[in-house]
Amino acid sequence: MEYSWNKPVLTLYRERKPMERDPFVVAKARELRVTESEEGRLNGRIVDFFELMGSVDCLTSKELASDRYIICWFDDNEEDQSRAARRLTGVTFLSRVKFTVDSKGKRTYNGDFKAEYGKLR
Repeated sequence: MEYSWNKPVLTLYRERKPMERDPFVVAKARELRVTESEEGRLNGRIVDFFELMGSVDCLTSKELASDRYIICWFDDNEEDQSRAARRLTGVTFLSRVKFTVDSKGKRTYNGDFKAEYGKLR
């Protein structure tokens, strides 16, 4: 089954003990795609995202890209906001997050990931 969200605002946390209370980055993406296989495996892609707060640079380094993350967002299509929270845990990026730089110096990032658990509905 494939899920897609347009223009989500994503909050990213490092998956650590004790749990982090503040995200290390808040980003806006053009699209978030997640595919759930019949075996329950979750793979996804964050398309054209940029920072609203914090820094994504740690995801572009080889050492820190191998960390585990939690990604949270709200589903704008859900009318009841108390049921709109979505989350992926155990997220690892399959390779370093790549970026392009436009003529004004703005970075736009793209990244593929896998996750261990997801609350997608």
